[in-house]
Amino acid sequence: MAKIEIYTKAFCPYCSRAKHLLDSKSVAYEEFDITMGGPKRQEMIQRANGRTTVPQIFIDGQHIGGSDDLAALDRRGGLDELLAA
Repeated sequence: MAKIEIYTKAFCPYCSRAKHLLDSKSVAYEEFDITMGGPKRQEMIQRANGRTTVPQIFIDGQHIGGSDDLAALDRRGGLDELLAA
């Protein structure tokens, strides 16, 4: 099964939407709450090529992007393919 990492903040509707989509696929993911900033926020910015918005989603180390990017990948049928890898 694919390793999924998602950087989130509290009360973020886009984060909730992305997690709901992943939950609907019954896949486990590791969530990093960066609400208070800190080293995980800096890690996210570096891994996401300077992006500072949340969520930022990675599947097997590949940067997927945010909630809209994840939903678009799912609509194209690419998400199931990545998750099965």
